[in-house]
Amino acid sequence: MAMARDLQAFSAVLDAEGPSQALAYLNAGVPHRYTAVYRFAGPVLRNVLLHDKAGKMRPDFLAAVPFDKSFCQFVLRDGAFRTGDSSADARLEGHAYRGVVVSYHSVPLVSLAGDLWGTLSHFDAAPLPLSDEEFALLEGAAKLLAPVLADI
Repeated sequence: MAMARDLQAFSAVLDAEGPSQALAYLNAGVPHRYTAVYRFAGPVLRNVLLHDKAGKMRPDFLAAVPFDKSFCQFVLRDGAFRTGDSSADARLEGHAYRGVVVSYHSVPLVSLAGDLWGTLSHFDAAPLPLSDEEFALLEGAAKLLAPVLADI
């Protein structure tokens, strides 16, 4: 019998199989190709975990992203960020990755000390929505995942 898609099931996967499998669990419930964890590292964001639905190795361009060119800057500014189609999103007018990273849904990862550590995101090069239920799961997952990632 399949587990229900909820925070309890995510927590069980995280505890039993670790953060990489927990990312795979999150990704399995969405149409997005990628689910990722990025860590703030000064002027760049470093990818520390990536699940690719296509099963490919992480492309070099996803390994490190300049903070000022990332959509993660809006997570820092606004506390979360969602766009199903960046090419049609007026908030991203003039942004370098508008229409490149087309769908992007992200929440902050906050350390136990309360500092912004990084982001947890679903993204794709295609326009894809994310249901409110899956976004809520992403938010809850970030709270459970952040302490596990503290040593990365």
